[in-house]
Amino acid sequence: MSYSPNNYTEFSLDFTTVPTEAIGLLPEHIESAIKISNSVQNSDQRWLIYLHSLALFGFVEWVRECAPELSIHKAKCSVLNPTLANLIPGVCNLEIGDFKICLVVQCTLDDREIYLPRVAIDLPEFIPHFYVIVSVREEYDQVIVKGFIRYDKLTELISELNLQPNLDWTYSIPSEWIENETEKLLLYLRCLAATAINLPEISGGRLEKLASIQAEISSLLNSLISPDVPLWEVLNWEQLATIISLEFAAIAETETEDESALTNLDSLLQILTRPALNVGLWLQDKMDELAQDLAWILMPAFVTSPAALRSTTEEFQLIVADLLNLGVDIPTHARGAYQKIKLSEQQFNLYAVTWPFLAENNVPEWMLLLILGANYGSTLPTGLKLRVSDSTGILVQRKVGPNSPDSYLYIQIAGAWDERFLVTVSLPDRETGQILSVTLPPFTFRMPQ
Repeated sequence: MSYSPNNYTEFSLDFTTVPTEAIGLLPEHIESAIKISNSVQNSDQRWLIYLHSLALFGFVEWVRECAPELSIHKAKCSVLNPTLANLIPGVCNLEIGDFKICLVVQCTLDDREIYLPRVAIDLPEFIPHFYVIVSVREEYDQVIVKGFIRYDKLTELISELNLQPNLDWTYSIPSEWIENETEKLLLYLRCLAATAINLPEISGGRLEKLASIQAEISSLLNSLISPDVPLWEVLNWEQLATIISLEFAAIAETETEDESALTNLDSLLQILTRPALNVGLWLQDKMDELAQDLAWILMPAFVTSPAALRSTTEEFQLIVADLLNLGVDIPTHARGAYQKIKLSEQQFNLYAVTWPFLAENNVPEWMLLLILGANYGSTLPTGLKLRVSDSTGILVQRKVGPNSPDSYLYIQIAGAWDERFLVTVSLPDRETGQILSVTLPPFTFRMPQ
């Protein structure tokens, strides 16, 4: 079931007054927070991620109102990445001007302890200049910026008291450590040089570290019986720290051939943590909520004749005719859907066609045919890549070569009924050289009852 605020009325917070310093949340903030929370598979995590998303939107509004001259960059925020959102109990890597911010949600107004994510204290990739405490008044569509603590002050206190982390990858600190004068935070953001708060450097050797424990981590993750089992009950801190650092690297760095191990682990994490899109429902002219939210469009009953294909796009008609000439067998009971994929300023059509079949020894399996097409009359850009992975790593990938006249890429792959496939579309940016990519939720096949 997808998240909506009504699913969580039992968790609503009890406030009797409405403070004047509260920041109102807009309807689009609520809608965006719901979509973000629905991007993770673990139902227990969705409520927390919903609160973290509201904290992000509310804090951004607070900065815009109080200090409109400050630049705000939230694209790298951990809560906007489904894998990191599922692993980090906070909002890391928000950038305000030259400063990094970590937002920590305070669930009630009278908390005596604040729980900070260990990731944001012990891993350089996520350590901020300021930890900002935000109270989320979800039932009133409001947030309140409660206070903050500097990184250097926090680590000094932790060292003095020899404070140890909790088992669930958090640090508990007394609320007395928090500076409540939020005007002081604004003053720091406006006037303080970011270099005045020294942050640890990000160390190298990520891939070497991954190589040494990849098999161990993959085995542990694959052994999860339920996606609702908290990862802190399965992994130790060293394993988690490596996973999160590598996920950060997968987001921040360009793609190279030497990073295949990093890509494999990222695929495994996404398969385990993201909700899956059930294409088996397409056989009954149905779509699950996830497919609807992602704007998939169900195509009519699949009959491989030009007359039957006229109700879809002209581009798809031509591609199917070409695939049939190439010997690709598409049965008449297959069903498909498509959606638009946008990378930078370029838009593509991704078609997915599926059908069940019996493999050797009458074992039921399912087929997934993926077609990435250019707009009608166009060719695909050089470097565009279509990739399919499973929990073991990359299975198949197709790439548009230099001076290629290709108007589409396609991959056909079969799997067992409990198997999931992760589909990624990527393209090098012409100006920066960075790899722009879109990874869809895992595809799975469960036959309708």
